[in-house]
Amino acid sequence: MHTDELPEHAHDFLASLRAERGLATNTVVAYRRDLVQYEATIRALDVTAGSDAVQKHLASLRQRGLADASIARKFASIRAYHRFMVVEGLRSDDPTATIGAPTRPLAIPKALSVEEVTRILDIPNVETSLGIRDRAILEFLYATGCRVSELTGTDLHDVDLETKTVLLTGKGNKQRIVPVGSYAIAATIAWLPIRIELRVPGNDPGALFLTARGNRLSRQSIWRIVRFHGSAAGIDDKRLSPHVLRHSAATHMVEGGADLRTVQEMLGHASLSTTQIYTKVSPEHLREVLITSHPRAT
Repeated sequence: MHTDELPEHAHDFLASLRAERGLATNTVVAYRRDLVQYEATIRALDVTAGSDAVQKHLASLRQRGLADASIARKFASIRAYHRFMVVEGLRSDDPTATIGAPTRPLAIPKALSVEEVTRILDIPNVETSLGIRDRAILEFLYATGCRVSELTGTDLHDVDLETKTVLLTGKGNKQRIVPVGSYAIAATIAWLPIRIELRVPGNDPGALFLTARGNRLSRQSIWRIVRFHGSAAGIDDKRLSPHVLRHSAATHMVEGGADLRTVQEMLGHASLSTTQIYTKVSPEHLREVLITSHPRAT
């Protein structure tokens, strides 16, 4: 069997991820890549897929120098795969059940300061059509804390200018309504006449933001827009991405006093534990909160 081939039940598992769990294509591709590596290890060891094989596969990933977070993600793929086979009656046992999941290191957000974000938002040249669009995109990303895939998937009718809200579609096609701040609303209103000029009559994709040719923007396009204006604002490329703007929005909300449940709902996190990384705020902010809130801090 060729190294890229997978057993039939592996293809069934991947199909279930798309159909039943509604995972994004890129996520399913990552699952497939993990399973291809796993199956390759099993064939190299010439053994059945038992707990020993799983352990040896994880050990081989460590030997290759993979980060703990990457190994933890790959193990999650393997565990989901074996659980699927048990549920479907393809095997009676789950070899991953007795194996502890590799520890994921706690990721501390690479948040920009409020001043740095403000510099980026002020950079686009609003004397030009695309500058007006880019200002609206940057304001929208920071105001809503949305994922880049949620931004590219947002349609014009998803935005309610009267209530200042947007309907975002997140992971697993889960939808949530998120408030949009006045700056982002104003930037969006300024963009709408430009959108009318750029759309192709009879071939409007319906997206909130369009390319210069009237098409829906891709994830890569959003990355380029963020990096371009960030660089112009003097922000190192290595520190900036659409996801960093999401991190920054969440961090600034928590530092401003927002409770974690509210931030969880706004970001579309399935678990509060994911949102808790934003409690890793600066010592200076912690001291300020302590002084203003603790009865014996002064």
